Amino acid sequence: MPWRLIRFLVVILILLLFVVFNLESKCNISFGFFVIKEVPVFLTIFFSLILGMFCAILFTQIKRKETAKPDKRGENYAANSTHYGID
Repeated sequence: MPWRLIRFLVVILILLLFVVFNLESKCNISFGFFVIKEVPVFLTIFFSLILGMFCAILFTQIKRKETAKPDKRGENYAANSTHYGID
């Protein structure tokens, strides 16, 4: 078997064991004006991870657009490159 598949299956098994052992663990999530009661801990961790990944991707995309630099070759490069057959 490929090692990547074995590693993937081990990670899935660990995650599954984590979920099974924490089915009884419940917590309350407070948003200040609204409280969600008796939420399983593994769901809290899972959705926190997903939200964190979404925020990280969003911030890196915004930062990438802000730091985009113009081409160092200048504005005339595109106009002159068609004469020489350069794309």
